[in-house]
Amino acid sequence: MKLGIVGLPNVGKSTLFNSMTLGKAEAANYPFCTIDPNVGIVAVPDERLTKLTEMYHSEKTTPAVIEFVDIAGLVKGASKGEGLGNKFLSHIREVDAIVHVVRCFEDSNVVHVDGSVDPIRDIETINLELIFSDLEILERRISKTVKAAKSDKSLQKELEILQILKTALEEGKCARAVEFETPEDIAFVESLTLLTQKPVLYAANVSEEDLADNGAGNQYVNRVRIFADSENSEVFVLCAKIEEEISDLDETDKKEFLADMGVETSGLDRLISASYKLLGLISYLTAGVTESRAWTIKKGTKAPGAAGKIHSDFERGFIRAEVVSYDDLINIGSYNGAKEQGLVRSEGKEYVVKDGDVILFRFNV
Repeated sequence: MKLGIVGLPNVGKSTLFNSMTLGKAEAANYPFCTIDPNVGIVAVPDERLTKLTEMYHSEKTTPAVIEFVDIAGLVKGASKGEGLGNKFLSHIREVDAIVHVVRCFEDSNVVHVDGSVDPIRDIETINLELIFSDLEILERRISKTVKAAKSDKSLQKELEILQILKTALEEGKCARAVEFETPEDIAFVESLTLLTQKPVLYAANVSEEDLADNGAGNQYVNRVRIFADSENSEVFVLCAKIEEEISDLDETDKKEFLADMGVETSGLDRLISASYKLLGLISYLTAGVTESRAWTIKKGTKAPGAAGKIHSDFERGFIRAEVVSYDDLINIGSYNGAKEQGLVRSEGKEYVVKDGDVILFRFNV
């Protein structure tokens, strides 16, 4: 999973990236200090892996990972080349989802590029640049499809969808806010790779005082939540400053620090949870003496497709999957014990893998 962290200059974007990835992106109080995307790989916390490693005495533990890309700050006119312009837009096109950091705190010591704090204005500034870029793509595609449809009537449906999207964008809406019903229509829209079609997580960056109640008393956060609901996006609250302070602590000290602040989980944990929910992802597990590992798949993936995440040969030569739920395995205490009690199931090609399944694939190529 690849997430792009975006936002206007000086909203806490690079500070957040640094704290989550322990990276070295320069965080400065001026625009465009992040000129090239900085990339960081983050392990997805999963206590289930720790317990499986202990149970199997695994030599290696491999968690699922998320790749974060810290993308340079955007200003008005980027779609026309202002600021870092199209360089910024091309980096967004490569990610699976966008983490849009929005400033929801007042601080006279941190300059806002537009002179005042207004999260909805900030969101709309970035959305507008993405909309302009998508409109250019749609206009070229429509022109091409109109010509082709004269001799191929089957393209009429595609043309209708393109026009619907163009109208929505011209009204200031993002493509993700436009709903299509059939899988074929949805697949076609996804094939266009529009920037405003990408799923978005709004990261409401608040002060330390607003973190404990999850921003409930923060007027800016509440406005962001209302806006996000209107376009089927997710919101999570964090304090980039706190994330920076706890980034170098070990897990025990980190939990104590957060508990003292009245917070149960770190911003990184909330971001990962929200990302999985937004993208419809789950993790299944494999375990053995050599390695215990988590594998990330789309919810609804069938057993052969899940096997293909490990190796294409597993999918091509799939025979069956031996499956036990993580909870059953831990409760019994061993794989053999779970097997003796009939808790290890033999599943075929139509089995839909569930979160927390511990699987041994049988295949023959």
